[in-house]
Amino acid sequence: MKHFLGFLKSKTFLIQLGLALLALVLLSFLALKWLKSSTNHGEFVEVPDFSKMSVMEMRNAVEDAGLRYQILDSSNYNPEYPRFSILEQDPPAGNKVKSNRKIYFTVNPSGYKKVTVPDIIQVTQRNATSMLRAVGLDVQRVTYIDELGKDMVYNMKHKGKYIKPGDKLPKTSKIELICGNGTIPGSARVQADSQ
Repeated sequence: MKHFLGFLKSKTFLIQLGLALLALVLLSFLALKWLKSSTNHGEFVEVPDFSKMSVMEMRNAVEDAGLRYQILDSSNYNPEYPRFSILEQDPPAGNKVKSNRKIYFTVNPSGYKKVTVPDIIQVTQRNATSMLRAVGLDVQRVTYIDELGKDMVYNMKHKGKYIKPGDKLPKTSKIELICGNGTIPGSARVQADSQ
């Protein structure tokens, strides 16, 4: 034990201890320098505003900024933005991020998603209008024909063509309702013939 304490006080031990501490400080300094250069510490890229850019324009801008991207599924069509343009981005424009950071984009689809035309045949015009609005369709106009059921829907048209329940149309499409006017079909003709 006395011999060990004597060694701890020796000049050789103190020199070795000093060299070890110097080596530790030097290695720590070099490791920090390497980490700073490899992680671009303190170096940030400002995220550009990609809104309303086409996908091709966005790709070029992302590469120029030294970033990466991923396109997320888009669900809702926004008519105020061009088709296949950027609707949203995460992180938002103006944020400072590291180089090579991934930016997530939501793209405007080519149009409204399609909805199924509900079965409104033999339903009153008022209820039919409500059912169409509930699925995202609109009534453009109502045309009346000689049928006994007043304001009862007998047919539907979209862009001049007859459609039937179950057909698929883009959301916000305009529908023409063909309803009865409360007159028995052919009654006007019968009255004219009898006179």
